[in-house]
Amino acid sequence: MIGRLRGIILEKQPPQVLLETHGVGYEIQLPISCFYQLPEAGQEAIIFTQFVVREEAQLLYGFNDKQERALFRELIKVNGVGPKLALAILSGMSAPQFVHAVEQEEISTLIKLPGVGKKTAERLVVEMKDRIKGLNGDLFTNSTAAPLSASLLTTVNNEAEAVSALITLGYKPQEASRLINKIATAEMDCETLIREALRAAL
Repeated sequence: MIGRLRGIILEKQPPQVLLETHGVGYEIQLPISCFYQLPEAGQEAIIFTQFVVREEAQLLYGFNDKQERALFRELIKVNGVGPKLALAILSGMSAPQFVHAVEQEEISTLIKLPGVGKKTAERLVVEMKDRIKGLNGDLFTNSTAAPLSASLLTTVNNEAEAVSALITLGYKPQEASRLINKIATAEMDCETLIREALRAAL
């Protein structure tokens, strides 16, 4: 199990980074909220990782801290939530924000996340409430990670939702991320991002 990597960021392309550690380059996918907190290419980074094996691929997911990784591990245990959706959920809000939404049963907040409908949101509340209680101590409540500002959270949500929409339209995840990253500005809402991305792809 690869649990933590320390190395130099060679490439950054949301949601993936290429991290060189002792001469080996690891391709790691991160939630958008974690991705934008990483240092620039050429600088050193420490990434906590989760290795996921599927029939068609072996994937490495990364997080800036243990709380994000712990939550990801619990999310992929929920019925109907795979790594792809778990990544989208953590792209839409930080771990403490997600935990708060689950504890307060804020279904209306959860369905704003890309790929999360009402049934999935209800399932997340039911199953994650017990899973969160089962986690060790106050991992989330006393997090040292600074919560995302309202403006940054909105930007992250818009970009994650736009990427999800492009994937639904048939684009590959990396291509969808590349298109959004190419045209995104803080002022753009989700609809504008999607429209401009489709225009840029023509």
